[in-house]
This record gives sequence, structure tokens and C-alpha cells, in this order.
Amino acid sequence: MKCALVTGGSRGIGKAICTELATLGYYILINYRSNEAEANDTLAQVRAKGSDGEILAFDVADRNQISSVLGGWIEKNADKEIEVLVNNAGIKDDGLMMWMKDEQWDQVLGTSLNGFFFVTRLILNNMLLRRYGRIINVVSLSGIKGMAGQVNYSAAKAGVIGSTKALAQEVGRRGITVNAVAPGFIKTDMTGELNEKELQGLIPVKRFGNPEEVAYTVGFLASPRSGYITGEVISVNGGLYT
Repeated sequence: MKCALVTGGSRGIGKAICTELATLGYYILINYRSNEAEANDTLAQVRAKGSDGEILAFDVADRNQISSVLGGWIEKNADKEIEVLVNNAGIKDDGLMMWMKDEQWDQVLGTSLNGFFFVTRLILNNMLLRRYGRIINVVSLSGIKGMAGQVNYSAAKAGVIGSTKALAQEVGRRGITVNAVAPGFIKTDMTGELNEKELQGLIPVKRFGNPEEVAYTVGFLASPRSGYITGEVISVNGGLYT
């Protein structure tokens, strides 16, 4: 059975990615950290698309949880192959650098950058053995241009962008592609406090994006049709920054 693992799959962009990959026929592994109700809602939406899946609770910033929960799942499910990995989990904890606490730096980089490393390293070996895989990392406009008040978040996402390009060179000959999708302003919980009317004036298409628009891009990169695209960062930002 061909599977797709989506970290941070319980809400927002992650939820939309899960349902989009379900339409491609994948068995969806929905990772979440604490919100089991939302994870189960995502699973219900996956099933409504005619596919199936299950939820996996672990913190992507915790290598021990990854080894225990995800590693344990891999050992117990030899008949299931994780063909697609979407590293979507991420958190924000904004503040100017001069006032930023150590915990703000550690937690944001731990989730986005360390999470990418720990999860991908565990999944990669089987992809290499099968000589096929799709790794898609959800980054951010902040990781490309930098955003004031987001030194930690910008650093984390920029780090994942660099890792995307490097890993793509390492594994391309094995039939594995590694790409990133960089959303701009998308209507999710993370942008709920922003003034959309004020900010949409900066965006050429004059609106915020929807999670489904990011998910469509991820779906293409997860498909066999994207086999000659690797090491790329595709922006989904309405033209805000190109």
C-alpha cells in the first residue's frame, strides 16, 4: 500500500494537503502533536474523498517520539510504503530579536528545521532502497525574503530551503525528488490575527490565498508527473514576492 505522511496534518494547510493527496489514492498518515479532534476530522475528510488513513501523534521536534511512534509504525507495517513525505509542521512565536527569548528561538527552529531533519532521515532509507520517493517541504515567504519580527521563523524556513536544495542533489539519482512550497499570506489560524484588508493591497492578486491552493501545488509535486523537478522552491503567494 502506498502511503503519504503529512506532518502537522490536523489543521490549515496540512489538512488541505491530506485531503488533496487522498484524491491521488494515497493512504494518508496524519501527524499531529496535541489536537486529536482536529486530526480525526482530517481523517474523516480523507475518507470522504474515497481514501483511508490513520492518525499518528508525535512531536516532530522530539527525536525520541519520532523514533518510537513513527519508527514503530514503520516496523509494524512492512506492507505499507511511505512514498510521499510532506514536512508541513511548523510554529510561529514572533518578536523582535532584541527581546526574543531562548525558548522562542529553540522551539521554532526545533519544529521546522530539526523536525525536517529527524523525520526525513527516518523515512529516507526506504525511499533509497525502493529508488522512488517524493519529499515536499512547506516553507514560507519569510524564509525567502525575511520578515521583521520573525528572525527565528525566517531562519528556520531558510534552513529548510537550503536543506531542500542540498538533499535534492544527494538523492536525485535514486529517483527521489525534493522540493519546497513557499506560501505567502494564506487564510489559516496562523494568519488569523493579520489585517487582511490592509495587507491585500501589497499583493498583486489583491487577496489572501486559500489552503487548497497550496495543497494543489503539493499534489503536483507528489505525483509522477513532477519527476524532472527537484531542488526547487515554488512560491504560492499571489505575486507578493517573486
